[in-house]
Amino acid sequence: METIFNPNFWVTEWEKDKKSDTYTVHKGFATPEYWDNAARSYNRNKREVRNRRLEKTLDFFKKNGLLFEGMTVLEVGCGTGMLSLELAKQGARVTALDFSRGMLDVFKQDIPDNLKEQITLLHEDWYKIDIDANGWKKSFDLVIAFMSPGVAGPESFYKLMSCSKKGCAIRGWAAKRVHPVLSDLWQKIMGTPLADKPQSILYKINLLFSMGVFPEITFDTIEWEQPVSVKDEFDSQMAFFQKVSKKPAAELDRIIRHYLAAVSTDNQIVRQHKGLTATAVWKIDEPRL
Repeated sequence: METIFNPNFWVTEWEKDKKSDTYTVHKGFATPEYWDNAARSYNRNKREVRNRRLEKTLDFFKKNGLLFEGMTVLEVGCGTGMLSLELAKQGARVTALDFSRGMLDVFKQDIPDNLKEQITLLHEDWYKIDIDANGWKKSFDLVIAFMSPGVAGPESFYKLMSCSKKGCAIRGWAAKRVHPVLSDLWQKIMGTPLADKPQSILYKINLLFSMGVFPEITFDTIEWEQPVSVKDEFDSQMAFFQKVSKKPAAELDRIIRHYLAAVSTDNQIVRQHKGLTATAVWKIDEPRL
């Protein structure tokens, strides 16, 4: 039997997660369609933006010697680009990729003229991209994946690390989060209570420990409310449940519309976001992969 000090132990434990509600929820979120819809209201709330902890994150990188003029950065799952833009402002040359065209469209609109030459946007799926063909192995000073579905398994996580020559940073949910709309709809559509424990970052951290890599870790409680139109919420939930449920689209349409009509006010839904995130940053002192 593998011990907890062997990377194979944590790879195996991580793979077991594929049988859980957590993995099924991840599949629902891991679609371009879901994030294309989310882009319409993403980072529009001041409290949401504060919860991104940009200043704290930059200080975290600087403390670890991973923020300097002329550095190269790869961000996997860049979303609307808040972090990539901040790094570019600090003098970094950033390659930012996402599989959501909607997210990248918002990002592109927000890039000021003086930073356009420092940022390369790529509409790519991290699972499919060929890092050897792109010449990316050990070619970036810092590789980042914050709240990204692109590193939900061991293979894609190793792939992420293999692109870095100086350091990596990851962020993810570290405990079960509050998600009332999804929980209610899950019960109605899947027929069981939602048992979602989105803690894959803990597998990542323990895997790093077993490899002799000891990241610096910080935890943050986040909480904000986000009003969205019923249409936007309907589109997001349809994209999610079409991925995780075997029910026909017409039945999903009926269930979701009926539920949202019952809980909406003035044609709006208030999304609640509350949970605990973990951020891990580590240096790469020598080849480990």
